[in-house]
Amino acid sequence: MHTFTGKIDCKVETEKYIYLFEFKRDKSAEEALKQIEEKNYALPFAADHRKILKIGVSFDSKKRVLEDWKVSD
Repeated sequence: MHTFTGKIDCKVETEKYIYLFEFKRDKSAEEALKQIEEKNYALPFAADHRKILKIGVSFDSKKRVLEDWKVSD
């Protein structure tokens, strides 16, 4: 989803929640969360009644695994 400051990698909406995902390859999950905050990806949903969860996900390309994830609200 495109925003005025960038592009959200993945957005999932349910009745009670909005999940915003940022994926990083060979970078930390913390860096992914930092990008969500710095680019204000949650701003378009500020008036929404649902709870917003921001999820940073890190993939390791050498091991070919999901390395880490962090959640912030």
